[in-house]
Amino acid sequence: MPETQTTQTTVEQLMHERKSVRKYKEGVVIPQEKIQYLLQQAITAPSSSNLQPWRFLVIQDQQIKKELRAISNDQEQVETSSAIIAVIGDLNMYENAEQIYDANYEQGLMTREVADLMSERSRSLYCNLPEAVLKNIVHFDAGLVSMQIMLLAKDMGYDTVPMGGFNKVKFAEKFNLPQNEIPILLIAIGEASTPAYGTSRLPLDQVVRFI
Repeated sequence: MPETQTTQTTVEQLMHERKSVRKYKEGVVIPQEKIQYLLQQAITAPSSSNLQPWRFLVIQDQQIKKELRAISNDQEQVETSSAIIAVIGDLNMYENAEQIYDANYEQGLMTREVADLMSERSRSLYCNLPEAVLKNIVHFDAGLVSMQIMLLAKDMGYDTVPMGGFNKVKFAEKFNLPQNEIPILLIAIGEASTPAYGTSRLPLDQVVRFI
């Protein structure tokens, strides 16, 4: 029990301490291996049929960040943060079903028969879904992995802010995204130069109903 309580306290502390930071110390470099570690842990997030539709573009080059700021409503943190993690959704995520379920079998997580069945079902289901439905799925899953990124970043001593306010059409053009990949969210990461503002929350009884 004490061990469980410690874990809960740590998670709760991260949830409350993570704030959306928009003022960053310029010139702070986050080693690439740290960002790789962060993303490796974050992608343990759940996803629809475990198809993991998230893709990431990590932007650290200062000139590219400056150019990105111009299509991101001139948000200062796009340029001054250490890096921008662009969260992208792959509408063709079902094409990886065989690879994913083969790995499940190889790691002893399911039988060969179940892996083959799940792979076939996933491909046949998702490849026939309307694009609007696929977009809803990848946006939902992107939200799950993005929250993990931000909490893990805080645990590693870095601050973040999620940004949906950017020109997604121009982003896709600038970074030559294939047609099946759609930009969803930008996450600035770095070290805060000034504390973030605190934020209030609506009363719980205003947002929860028990039936």
